[in-house]
Amino acid sequence: MTSKKNLNIGHLFEINLAMLFVSTSGALGRYVELPVPVTIGVRAILAFFLLVLYCKWKKISFKVKKEDRFSVFLGGVLMGLHWITYFYSLQWSNVAIGMLSLFTYPVITSFLEPLLLGTKFQKVHLLLGALLLCGIYFLVPDFDFENSYSMAVAIGIFSALCYALRNLLMKSKVSKYNGSMLMCYQTGITGLILIPALLFTDFEMVLSQWKGLVALALLTTAIGHTLFLNSFRHFSITTASILSGVTPVYGIIIGALFLSEIPSWTTIFGGALILASVLIESLRSHG
Repeated sequence: MTSKKNLNIGHLFEINLAMLFVSTSGALGRYVELPVPVTIGVRAILAFFLLVLYCKWKKISFKVKKEDRFSVFLGGVLMGLHWITYFYSLQWSNVAIGMLSLFTYPVITSFLEPLLLGTKFQKVHLLLGALLLCGIYFLVPDFDFENSYSMAVAIGIFSALCYALRNLLMKSKVSKYNGSMLMCYQTGITGLILIPALLFTDFEMVLSQWKGLVALALLTTAIGHTLFLNSFRHFSITTASILSGVTPVYGIIIGALFLSEIPSWTTIFGGALILASVLIESLRSHG
C-alpha cells in the first residue's frame, strides 16, 4: 500500500515537473523575435535532433507498426497546429492571456474523451472545468472583441482543441511506444512541414535568437512534452489535462520574473482558482 502511495506521489511530481518545463513556452514565445512559423520550425527541428540522440543513447526503437503510422503522423500535424496557433496567441496578447486561452483544453478534453475513447463521463469534471473557466475569466477580465486580445483568445482556444485531440490520439500509443520516440516523430513531422518557412528567412536573424530557440527545443519540447506524454501511462487524459492546469500559473510567474509582465490582483485570484481545481483533481487521482 505504501509503495503504491509513493508511486502515485512520484507520478504527480513527474507531471508537475513536466508542466514546469512546458510553462517556459509562454515567456519564450514572447521572447523569441521571429515569425511564428520560423520559431516553431526551428524549435521542432532542434528538438527532433535532440530526441534522436537521446533515443539512440537509450537504444529506444524507432519502429512503428503499420497500423499506427497514420495516427503518429496525424499527432505530429496536430502538434504543429497547436504550437503555431498558440504562439500567435502569445504574440497578439501576453503570457497570461496566451497561456490561459490554451488551458481551456482540459475542459475540451473532459468532453471529448468519453466520446472518442469510450471512457465513463465523470460529472465532477464539469465542476472542475467550470472552476478552470472561472479562473480564466478573472485572469482576463477586460476581454474585448474589438482588440487583438479577442483574436488571441479565439486562436488560443483553437490551439487547445488541437492539443486535446493530439493528446487523445496519443493515449493509446504511449502504452505501446516510448514517449521520447513519439515526440521524436511528431517534432520531425512538424519541422518537415515548416521547412518552406525557413527557406525564406535570414539565417543571421535566426542565429541571433539561438538562446531562446535552444531553450524552447530542449526545456519546453524535448524534456517537458516528453515527460507530459509519458504521464498518460498513469492518468486518464482528462486527469492529466486538469492536473496540467497549473502550467499557466507557472508561466505567469516566469513571465513576471523575466519579462516584467506583472499580474494584477484579478490574475492572482484567477490563478488561485486554477490551482484549486488542480489540487482537487490531484487529491482525487491520488486517492
